[in-house]
Parts: sequence; structure tokens; C-alpha cells
Amino acid sequence: MPTRKLWKLIPASPAAPKLAREAGVTGLQAQLLINRGITEKSEAATFLSPGLSQMADPMLMKGMAEGVEAILTAIENQEKITIYGDYDADGLTATALLLNFFSDLGIPAAPYVPNRLREGYGLNREALRRINEAGTGLIITVDCGVSSREEIALARELCLNVVVTDHHQVSGTSQPDCPMINPHQPGCPFPFKYLAGVGLAFYLAVAVRAALRKKGWFNGRPEPDLREYLDLVALGTIADRVPLTGQNRMLVKGGLARMPDSRWPGIRAMMEAAGVKPSAITSDDLAFRLAPRLNAPGRLGDSDAGLNILRVAGNEAARALARILDVANSRRQTLEQNILDRVEDMIRREDLTTDRRTLLLWGDNWHQGVLGIVASRLVDRYHRPSLVVGVKDGVASGSGRSIDGFNLYQALNRLASLFKKFGGHAHAAGFRLDEGNLEVLKTGLEELAGSQLSDPDMVPSVQVDSHLLLEDIDRQTIRDIAALSPFGEKNPEPVFLARSVHVLGSRVVGDRHLKLQLGQKEAVLEAIGFGLGRYHPLRGERVDILFTPELNRWQGSESIQLKIADLISGSGPNP
Repeated sequence: MPTRKLWKLIPASPAAPKLAREAGVTGLQAQLLINRGITEKSEAATFLSPGLSQMADPMLMKGMAEGVEAILTAIENQEKITIYGDYDADGLTATALLLNFFSDLGIPAAPYVPNRLREGYGLNREALRRINEAGTGLIITVDCGVSSREEIALARELCLNVVVTDHHQVSGTSQPDCPMINPHQPGCPFPFKYLAGVGLAFYLAVAVRAALRKKGWFNGRPEPDLREYLDLVALGTIADRVPLTGQNRMLVKGGLARMPDSRWPGIRAMMEAAGVKPSAITSDDLAFRLAPRLNAPGRLGDSDAGLNILRVAGNEAARALARILDVANSRRQTLEQNILDRVEDMIRREDLTTDRRTLLLWGDNWHQGVLGIVASRLVDRYHRPSLVVGVKDGVASGSGRSIDGFNLYQALNRLASLFKKFGGHAHAAGFRLDEGNLEVLKTGLEELAGSQLSDPDMVPSVQVDSHLLLEDIDRQTIRDIAALSPFGEKNPEPVFLARSVHVLGSRVVGDRHLKLQLGQKEAVLEAIGFGLGRYHPLRGERVDILFTPELNRWQGSESIQLKIADLISGSGPNP
């Protein structure tokens, strides 16, 4: 069974009325801002009105000046440029952004995205040889390269110049010998460390454009409007689940605003295929409707359709690619569910969650492309570091996801001698090792987790922003909450608590979702609990609920609905 969440109600702040007066916000907004660590008028203004005027200088980033110089040299020498990307949504949007940027400049550039199943993540030697044979003079990596020291050394032997842009954590022994743009580098003065790969690509484009402008490149040439690229940045940033604070908040807010009038036919076609209304698009739509479609082809092996849809010029071609993405996404869902069912069976059969702080499970020929999603499902369900591995011909390839308090990348680094290759960050990592090392890895991870995770760390918690009575919820409440969007990592959607709510109606929709009609005093509201169908039936009971109020749009009409995050039924039927 899933681990019961601990509800942590944040106390009402006595400073909220003062912040509300000074910042010109409502009392509810003031409390929500304070809950997110924002206590000053200036901070509130920046948070509530993020804009490109807040953009940090790209040249503050360590390696940016050298990277821009290498790119300008390649342009001046008319060298062929190859953008070497990654097959996930972050990597694809980053690759497409730079390809589209160079196209707008009138400079030919070619993509190279490795096949997930045949080549794996990052630079590989055979790919470099093929790129060299194709006449490339400069490779720009996006979302990869930080751990590719040996491959970059080969590129230098082949007379290939390389500029690395990568947001993954930097190991002291793996830094490549070339310009590297990565805010995690020691001594990097850039004020924000958590850009996604596509965010780095955007800042590189801004810096290159500025350098070309200084050289007079745009005298007689059109200058690209990089605001048109922000929807690509938003999609990749949301997909990669980096913190939606600081520079990322600014980029995503701007990108969501671009979505209704997106320049890119592929973005428009994906929204149409996913049933997303462009004028009302949210970060959730990007995370759960668009990003999975964009990710799907790459997870199955060949990411061409995912990259092409971000570059295609015609509407009909874009719709055709959107249909291909939908088919791939359906297949991905089937593969994922099959492995998840087998993993869950192993957990139940061996009772693995009773005395273990980590989960490491493997099976023959499990599809590599969906292992990370399965690991995420396990973390959501059991709240412990989870690694899922597919074994083929004696080689084990896997993905892991983690929880706060256990840095997965650092854990793998402590066990580095076991791996052929590994990389990632605190909450997600990928790796490859010999099958014979799996049991040693299992033991090593458990020992590390035992020393780093306490019993309270193993209990998932949800931060509750405030009590909220159903009778106090209206459209202004929803507007007050929406002002804090976009929501995501480090800026979670606000969650409220209502106690002793009367269940007037209860049913299951879509096999596993809970649909309720709730009453409290004179207020009656509809509610939906995604994945909470197991609680049915509840009619006649009183429940405590955690929820977020939202507008439900259906067939041209709007109504207030509660989105239930969790509930407790304990007070029994009404008398």
C-alpha cells in the first residue's frame, strides 16, 4: 500500500497583514508568499511579476565568454556546426532552440541526438567519428557533456572543437578540456544554479546574438527575436523538473504567455492533439500532457519525431508528427505499466518495503526507455530512493530517482568503482554496470541510505498552506492563487485543509479517479481526486481533505472545483 502522507500545516504568519499592506496583495496571497520564503515587498513584486528585465547577464556564467568566442570563430570561418543533444524533452527543446536560432541567423547547423537504446546518454566515440566524417568543425553539446572527458579528448584528436553546455552536476575529476558552460562549476559567479539544459541553450543564444550585434552582423540582416523561443524554454524546463524559482520562473512565465501565439507549428499541433486550450495553458499541461508526448519517441529509441516536431514549418506536417508522438506515447504507457506491474509483484512477494530504505529491482530485457518513469512511480508510492534496471547480455542499465535527504548522484559517486558509466543529479541518475555488480550495488546503497536517512525521512509529507472553508472559496480565491503560478518544483501549487466536510455524493470515474460532491455549512462544491478511486464509497461520511481550488472548464462553461490531494475518512456516517 502507498505510504500515508504526513500533513504539515504551516502556521498562520503574524507578518502576513503587514506584507499584504506593503505589497498591495490579499491576505491569502501574503500568507502563500511567506510560506514560500518571500517576506519583503520587493521580493513579492519580483515573484508576482517576473519578466525578462530580471534576466541575469549570460556573460556572468563561467565558460560563456570562451564558448561564445569559439562559436563566433566557427561562424567567421564558415565551419559546419553540429548540435549534439539528448533524447529527453529538455535535450530536444534545447537542441531545437539552437538549431532554430542558427537557422534564423542564416547559419547551417545539423543535429545529432543519440539513440537511447543503441548509444545511450551523452557523447560517444562512434558518433564523434561520424560527425567528423560529415565535415563538422564545431560541436555544441546541450544537456550533456560534463562527464565526457575521454570522448572530448577524442574529438580534439579528430580536430573537432567542442563547446559543452550542461546543467548536470560537475565531478571534480570529469571536467572536459574545452569551454564548458555550466553554473555548477566551482567559481561560477552566475547567480542562479538551476537552469535546465534548454535554459542554458537560451542564455547561450542571447550571448551569441549580443556578440554578433557588437560585430555588426545584423547590419542588413534581420535579428532573431529570442522571445519567440521562450515557449520551447518553458516546455523543456518544466519537463526536467528543475526548481521554478528565480530565472526559471521568469523563463517559464514568459514561455507560457507565448504559447497561445506560438511561432512553432509543432507546439500548436501538440496542444491540439493533447486537448490543451492554448489560452488557458498551465505548467501542469506542459508537465503531464505535452512533455510525455515529446519524450515518448526518444524513450522507445529514436527521438527523430520529437526533434522534428519542434522544427517543422508546416501545420499539416506538424499534425502528422503529433499523431506519431501520440502513438509512441501510448506504446510507452503500455511498456511502463507492464514493468511496473512486475516490479510491484516483486515488492509484495519479497516484502521489500518493511525493513529497506532503498529499492533496487531488475529484470531481463526491461525496456530502458521507461525505467526512469517506473522509478518515479515507486518513489511516489513508497517514498524511498528507487532504482530500476534492465539486464541484457550481462550488462545492467538503469535509472534511479530519489527523495530529499539522499543525494542519488553523490551516492553513485561513492560507489563509482562499480559502474561502467553514471551521471545525473541529486534526485535522478542513470547508470550502467556489469550484472554481477548489482547485488554489491544493492548492499552499498542500503548502507549509505541507512547512514543518511532517519525514520522521519521515510515518511512523505505534504506542506499545507492554510485552513480554508468551502464557503470562502470563490473566483477571486482562484485568481489570488493563480497569481503565484507557474507552479512546479520549489513553488508547489498551494494546498489547503478543510475539516469535517460532508460527502454528499461519491463515484469512480475513469477506473481510478474519485469524483465527489462535498458540502460544508451552506457551500456545496464538486471535487476530483486523481488516482484516489480506492477511497470510494464515501457518501454520507465526513472527511478531512487537502485540496486546491480550481476552475473546471467543460464544454464552454466554467465552475469551481476542488482538486483533492489527499483525504482522511474517520468520522463515520452522518447521523
